[in-house]
Amino acid sequence: MAYDDSNVALPTAAHPLANPGYGKRSASDPLPARAVTFRHLPAREAYVAGFIDRLPDGAAMDAKTLAKALPLYGQQAVRTALNNLSATGHLRRVRLRAEGSDTGTRWVFHTYWSRTARDNEWWARLLDGDVPGAEPDPVAPRAPREPAPKGAPSDVRPKKAGPSPAYTALAQLGRTEPRLTLSAADCAALEGLAADWLARGSDTTQLLRSLAAGLPEQVHSPRALVQRRLRDKMPPELPTPDVRTPRNLMECTDCGVPGRPEALPGGLCRTCRDAGAGAATASHAALSADVVRHRVDQLRIALREPCRT
Repeated sequence: MAYDDSNVALPTAAHPLANPGYGKRSASDPLPARAVTFRHLPAREAYVAGFIDRLPDGAAMDAKTLAKALPLYGQQAVRTALNNLSATGHLRRVRLRAEGSDTGTRWVFHTYWSRTARDNEWWARLLDGDVPGAEPDPVAPRAPREPAPKGAPSDVRPKKAGPSPAYTALAQLGRTEPRLTLSAADCAALEGLAADWLARGSDTTQLLRSLAAGLPEQVHSPRALVQRRLRDKMPPELPTPDVRTPRNLMECTDCGVPGRPEALPGGLCRTCRDAGAGAATASHAALSADVVRHRVDQLRIALREPCRT
C-alpha cells in the first residue's frame, strides 16, 4: 500500500553528519523532488526515502542515527526499510580506497543515494567510476599563438634529439672491443635489435659484455657477427606485471559484507536476500487487511501532527 504524501516535511537541519569522507553521497540524478516521487514505495519505505532525500551530502546514514530522527519507526524497522530501498534501486553502500593514506590501506564508506530507482547495471557503472549522466568537462580554450618576434626566422627548426641508448651502446662497442668496431651505418641498422635488448631489462654494460665475450682471433665482418649475436643471445621478454587499479567495492546494505556488484544484486548478499524474503512472507501472512489499514491510518494521523523536535 502506497503512502499519498511521502515527502512530508521532516526536520533534517539538525541531523548529524558522518565523519569527514563518510555518509550520504548523492548520485547523478536529473529527477526533481516532487510530492509523488516515492509514491511507488510502501508507506514505511516512502517515509524513510523522503527523509533521506532531503539530507545533505555527508549526513550519517546508519540505521541507528536515522531511527533517532524518525518519529514513527524504530531502528529495526528503519534497517529493513533501507534494505528494501536498496533492493528497489535507490541506494547502495560502497567502500572506497582512500587516496594518499600514510597508514597503509584505508577505506571510506559512502551510502550513495539516487532519487530515481536504478538497476544493478547502473550502480555497477557508478562503482567503476563511470557516472551515468555526468557531463564531460568542457574543453579548455586554447591560448592564442603569440606572433614571432620581429626579425626572428619564420620557421625555427627544433633541436635534433641525441642518439638513442641502443645506438650509443653500439657506437661504444668498438672502444670496448676493437674487433667489433661498427660504422655509423652499421649502428643505425642494428639499433632496433639493441633496443629490444634494453627493452627486455638488459643495461648497456650487459649488452656490450654479451656481444664481446668469446670472440674468435679474427673478425672479418663485425656487423654480421654483432647482428648474429644480437639475435641468438636475445634475452627473454619480461612478463608483464599484472598491475590492476584497486577497484572499489560494494557492501551489502544489511550486513556490510563487501563484494562486486554482480555478487550483490539489489545491494544485498544472498543470505540477507533470503532472510528478507522469508521475513516479508511471514509478515504478510500474519497481518490481515484490517490491521494494515488501521496502521496506515495511524501513520497518516501522526504525519499530519507537528513534527517533534
